[in-house]
Amino acid sequence: MRVYVEGVGLRGPGLDGWTESRRILAGAQSYEQKAIRVPPIDLLPANERRRAVLTARLSVAVGLEALTTAARDAAATPTVFASSGGDSDTIHEILNTLASPNPEISPIRFHNSVHNAPAGYWSIAARSRAPSSSICCHDDSFAAGLLEAAAMAVTESSAVALIAYDVQYPEPLHSVRPVGAPFATALVLSPEETLTTFASLDITLRQANGAETKATIAALEALRHNTPAARSLPLLEAIARDAKAEIVLSYLPEMTLVLDLAPLTERTVPNLHRSATLEHLR
Repeated sequence: MRVYVEGVGLRGPGLDGWTESRRILAGAQSYEQKAIRVPPIDLLPANERRRAVLTARLSVAVGLEALTTAARDAAATPTVFASSGGDSDTIHEILNTLASPNPEISPIRFHNSVHNAPAGYWSIAARSRAPSSSICCHDDSFAAGLLEAAAMAVTESSAVALIAYDVQYPEPLHSVRPVGAPFATALVLSPEETLTTFASLDITLRQANGAETKATIAALEALRHNTPAARSLPLLEAIARDAKAEIVLSYLPEMTLVLDLAPLTERTVPNLHRSATLEHLR
């Protein structure tokens, strides 16, 4: 399949948005690992803002950033949410409550525990009634989400936003399911080249051969290895470098997902229009 990348969103430790992080990912600026910063969701009503957990705040932040860059209407763009485990703090609190002498679970805890809770917060914040899927594939959740979003874009002839996120589990769950630092990213994929397109992406499924593309920056490679959503980092690095690249992602025991990225740099009048549009958005 071939799809086109129109927008990117990013939040991670020391990565405060796509625009601020591009030079880091391209190797033009040193990476400094800091605590993740997540902006408030101003588009949510006050009650939902108070109830929103970290996974929801991360998802909305990166999704809105990517769609703004792509100049897409968030309310009308289908979405795919991908996470290896959902909201870990909520799961931890529910299990603690069930193990207590008074096992009564708060309705707020319950609705935040379901895997598509961030999609629900998104639909409220973006006022979206567009189709949405929420999927999980353990450590390969980003690859599964990318494949799902690309297939939806091609078959439905529609732009699709992929939003991938993961957060850490508290102990004792962390001992049995260790996840690194919180991380989230979003990609807006289109089936056709548009004025905001900046790269094409050819996606192929192949038999696994043990090879998996790593991040080029050592500290980011540790993040990629430890946080499933950060498996996206080699792709994000290639996009930031504005360079052709082949990225191999692990996907199921017997398969890999091979991504051939090609920047769209040689463009004439449409490219000038695109540049003006993006400059206006910034």
